[in-house]
Amino acid sequence: MSKASPSLFTETVARPLADRLRPQKLGDVVGQNHILAPDAPIGRMMAAKRLASLILWGPPGCGKTTIARLLAAEVNLHFEPVSAVASGVADLRKIFEAANERRATGQGTLLFIDEVHRFNRAQQDVLLPYVEDGTVVLVGATTENPSFELNGALL
Repeated sequence: MSKASPSLFTETVARPLADRLRPQKLGDVVGQNHILAPDAPIGRMMAAKRLASLILWGPPGCGKTTIARLLAAEVNLHFEPVSAVASGVADLRKIFEAANERRATGQGTLLFIDEVHRFNRAQQDVLLPYVEDGTVVLVGATTENPSFELNGALL
């Protein structure tokens, strides 16, 4: 008796279908060649194995979070996700402390902030020294135009 191919619909662990279909590597991402192609900005960073902080701007469901996770894996950074809707400065300070400890052992941290435009100006300002000194690589995700929603120093 031969084993049947695994089905997306018969998985034993309950995971949403979208999660089961999520790309597992950057090359599997569809529709973002303008930023991920080898000659595009992120593609060039991946070729150099060096990621700069960036803001991903696009509509819900276009892959911002997935791309951030894959970027962290590609350049071997610890992925630290935060939602600006549910987090504040105290949460960020804990993340920065842990990132500093990882940094001392040679492990970098990618701080992913979903809905980064929801942070007020003061909360955005808290990020600056940690991004500037390399404690974290910031990848923010927003559905709003960052030019209007994020402070100039963070941009």
